[in-house]
Amino acid sequence: MSERGSSPLQEVRGGVATFFTMAYIVVLNPIILSGATDKFGNHLSQGQLVTATCLVAGVMTIIMGVVGNIPLAIAAGLGLNGVVAFQIAPQMSWPDAMGLVVLSGIAIVVLVVTGLRELIMDAIPLALKQAIGVGIGLFIAFLGLVDAGFITRTPDASGSAVPVTLGPDGQLQGWPTLVFCLGVLLTFILLIRKVKGAILIGIAGMTVLSMVLNAVADVPDGQWGLIQPDMPDAVVGTPDFGLIGDVSLFGAFAEVGVLTAVVFVFTLMLSDFFDAMGTIIGVSNEAQLLDENGKLPGIGRVLLVDGVAAVAGGAASCSSNTCFVESTAGVGEGARTGFANVVTGGIFLGALFLTPLATVVPYQAATPALVVVGFLLMTQVKSIDWDDWAIAVPAFLTIVLMPFTYSITNGIGAGFLAYVAIKAATGKAREVPWLLWIVAAFFLVYFGMDPVEQILGIK
Repeated sequence: MSERGSSPLQEVRGGVATFFTMAYIVVLNPIILSGATDKFGNHLSQGQLVTATCLVAGVMTIIMGVVGNIPLAIAAGLGLNGVVAFQIAPQMSWPDAMGLVVLSGIAIVVLVVTGLRELIMDAIPLALKQAIGVGIGLFIAFLGLVDAGFITRTPDASGSAVPVTLGPDGQLQGWPTLVFCLGVLLTFILLIRKVKGAILIGIAGMTVLSMVLNAVADVPDGQWGLIQPDMPDAVVGTPDFGLIGDVSLFGAFAEVGVLTAVVFVFTLMLSDFFDAMGTIIGVSNEAQLLDENGKLPGIGRVLLVDGVAAVAGGAASCSSNTCFVESTAGVGEGARTGFANVVTGGIFLGALFLTPLATVVPYQAATPALVVVGFLLMTQVKSIDWDDWAIAVPAFLTIVLMPFTYSITNGIGAGFLAYVAIKAATGKAREVPWLLWIVAAFFLVYFGMDPVEQILGIK
């Protein structure tokens, strides 16, 4: 801790802050997965999903802290769980679908063991790594604004060309939005005044305010979102481990055919691979853990744990687990070592029995931290050489496409493709590492997946 300019108190604050900015996954992942049916009309139990989500997040976050020694929490990946629930499971049984998740994780582990994943990360130019961090900053700030309801999607039926709008209908409404605005303002003020624990104080203070407002004011149903700031009727709940191990590794190949199953595994692997890569770069850069060449010492261990987390998520039927960008909230509190992960993981394991308490913090109290941390990540933009358009254009595309497409992977892919294409078009193809050519080819397939599937007869 002392070598990295941290302290036990900073690590504890960081671990707690990270948990509360990502505690929504305890509620959201079960809702997404239990809301879908497999090919045979079966639903997953929401109670069992809560247990599986907390268990894998807790264990893998602690392992990341102990093995990787980096403040990078792990939980079920959003986006990936949607692919599993609404794209894969409807074509097979739930155990078959989770078996494909396990296989995608095994493929990632193989890439790590062979050193290929680390080589890819090392091949990325420093300016693109910085752009990834900035893009993630904008992405999580956007995520915070959306989750808080400060901005909302404009329904297509309106015929408007504006994709998002202020509040639910062009203006801010309700006490929850006020809580969010006060939370952002309070956290920024505390941060500027260099108050220790600024982010955690903001979360705690706004949670208390939320509970008071919810008790005394008439807050319409749905304004708080998935998490209501009410004192729970019960504090302790009994975990149900019924989903653990309920997977079929190769059942999907018989159900949908080898080609379709391989495409599903490739899609899961690619999204998990580059989402995690971007998050690792962004968080470690913000924590000032990268060396002078933009590399993270001990990156192999970090990548290995992330791959194992994908396997564990599938084996527990709670979807692929991966590194969470919300870890930047803990870094903003001063977390610099894996001890913060031990704290975060310990709370997740405690949530196995204390789920009612773990879900008291509403989005509007937790998401101001994402906006503030988005600002902190955004400051890296000054390190990019904007006068060199050959790198500035790929960096720009990386940065803007993450929030605009709501995907870290899309931003990385567009940046890689633009970098390779520009270097080739300007006669500098030899400056591109050979691995980036291969990765760019994979992203070409990734972005062109629809015509590829049509050509192969999958659709």
